[in-house]
Amino acid sequence: MIRLLPALLVASTASAQPVFEDRSAGLPHHIYGGGWEHFVGGGVAVFDCNGDTLPDMFAAGGENPAALFVNAGDFTFQDATIPDLTGVTGAYPLDINADGHMDLFVLRIGQNQVLLGQGNCSFTTGFALPEDDGWSTAFSAWWEDDGPPVMAVGNYVDRANPAGPFQACDSNELLRPSGDTYQSTALTPGFCPLSMLAARDARGRQTLRISNDRQYYVRGGYEQMWDIADQRFLGPEDGWENVSLWGMGIASRDLTGDGRDEVMLTSMGDQLLQIAQADGTYAPAPFGIGTYAHMPHTGEDGRPSTGWHAEFADVDNDGRADLFIAKGNVDQMPGLAMQDPNNLLMQNVDGTFTEAAATAGIATTERSRGAALADFDGDGRLDLVVMNRRAPMELYRNVTPETGNWLEIKLEQPGGNRLAVGAVVTVQAADITQSQQLLVGGGHVGGKALPLHFGLGAAENVQIAVDWPDGTSTRHEAPVNTAITISR
Repeated sequence: MIRLLPALLVASTASAQPVFEDRSAGLPHHIYGGGWEHFVGGGVAVFDCNGDTLPDMFAAGGENPAALFVNAGDFTFQDATIPDLTGVTGAYPLDINADGHMDLFVLRIGQNQVLLGQGNCSFTTGFALPEDDGWSTAFSAWWEDDGPPVMAVGNYVDRANPAGPFQACDSNELLRPSGDTYQSTALTPGFCPLSMLAARDARGRQTLRISNDRQYYVRGGYEQMWDIADQRFLGPEDGWENVSLWGMGIASRDLTGDGRDEVMLTSMGDQLLQIAQADGTYAPAPFGIGTYAHMPHTGEDGRPSTGWHAEFADVDNDGRADLFIAKGNVDQMPGLAMQDPNNLLMQNVDGTFTEAAATAGIATTERSRGAALADFDGDGRLDLVVMNRRAPMELYRNVTPETGNWLEIKLEQPGGNRLAVGAVVTVQAADITQSQQLLVGGGHVGGKALPLHFGLGAAENVQIAVDWPDGTSTRHEAPVNTAITISR
């Protein structure tokens, strides 16, 4: 069954030059602050907490209280009352108890929390999580049956290790439902993760990818891939070649139309794009593709960049996914750029990317951390929110002229996995085929629970295929410039 929402924008042509309008004045004042334990973190969760189809935001505060900003329309946001939580590094929205209200898994320094949504942007605490006093900086979740989700939590440096912080990475944990509670099991070795993402890998298998910060594991660590069904880490015998980098964030999207997601890994210096291969392995993208973004693209600071949140999304609705990367020095690291502008890499017809953040008006140089691209005003164009460390949040409206057509797709199904996390949606529009996985995790300490957004260019006829988590497939048609719900 498909339900339609009315469109507010009817676009014409595609491949427009992106333009954003600074609407930060519509946000209440909020800063992610704190000392060395908050050099990392600073995520934002974007989701609809009151059912009005306008995205709302939960913002980490670090040493300051976390905040919930409810979308009041016209790019104004109201500060809502939520339980008082400090030490928050980030949060991810998901419907844990399948009651139709979005919940939040809140990552903290100290005991993590689940805020259970009650509707109308109200939340309660008291969800039973195993006791924990770690420094949580990564999260992902998936469903293995019809009950609640399995959740993975990445823990950074072990604050209790007297030999730390270097070579003192903490253990990660898997949280599995057990009756009315969750039980924790260690996922080791841990190499100081700053992002996790459970998704279909290049082999087509569900795998938990873990991106780790070499700054603290120093040596002996690397990026990790954990096969969810086999419950083991992959190695060279699986075609998985170990890569060591200063891993900060993960973004995943099929860029080539072959149904396999490419993966972006942010870092200090090179931002590594891995191209999925037909044999189930990954290969680094050629330098000429334009995604390495290893130095500031404005100013005269020639030192390497520091990448954090990464996100693929179609900013101009031309049918090709673009790439936003939040940048910013950890604090005062002298070997890295201090004036480090965020990137907006626009994908060209030939699959290369061109930097456009400065001309688009979003190449700010605060110490950016988390971010999200979301349609905050319902006009079919993806807007931008950016979290900064020790500086106010930024909010930008996408006012790009002459953007292409678009489609937003929300999935629903019965059972515990109500929003069909793990599904793959493929859209065929004219000569462009796009697929997106519906996932929980990735980014840097924050994520979205919103309909999947597809840019369509000039196409006016759309064919949709949904591969549901249980292995069944359905086919659908939809008009362009609409938001639809597909129910199984």
